[in-house]
Amino acid sequence: MSRESDPTSAAESGSDRGYTGRDAPRKRVLRAVAVQAAALSATVHFLWAWPRLGEPADARPYVFLLGGVFTVAIAVGTLRAEEFRRLYALGAGTLAAFLVGYAGWHGSGAAAALASDPLAIVGKGAEVVGVVAFLALYRLAPPTSVVVERRKETENGSEATGDGEDARA
Repeated sequence: MSRESDPTSAAESGSDRGYTGRDAPRKRVLRAVAVQAAALSATVHFLWAWPRLGEPADARPYVFLLGGVFTVAIAVGTLRAEEFRRLYALGAGTLAAFLVGYAGWHGSGAAAALASDPLAIVGKGAEVVGVVAFLALYRLAPPTSVVVERRKETENGSEATGDGEDARA
């Protein structure tokens, strides 16, 4: 049963009223889109970097692998963690950094480089979609203080009813 429909839950605080729960339909769809876009962007970076790892003069493959791992970690956090604005800002910022980095690396020839590389088209498209989805999640998420307050209320409620993990042992 969700917290909003639970008549036994504590009354909502004033700062909590304007935000729907984590599992609101719009948030679930946006979270799925953001995670899939981040995973696709990471995959594109892995696919580009893997065959180029042996080239000693180019550091980009190693940076792309690290960026891909970091992007996967953000995607996992988005799926598993509570709705923290900082996490969503980190996701949008990471994908935006990939976009800006591509434009910075290729300079004025970025459009021509993008048009000639199908893998880059997929990656940049996923990054644009991901930035928009993460920013939408950021706008819909409550401030961190509200999320922490919800967590404390949930922990206090489980201790009072004996539903905590310690009671199961």
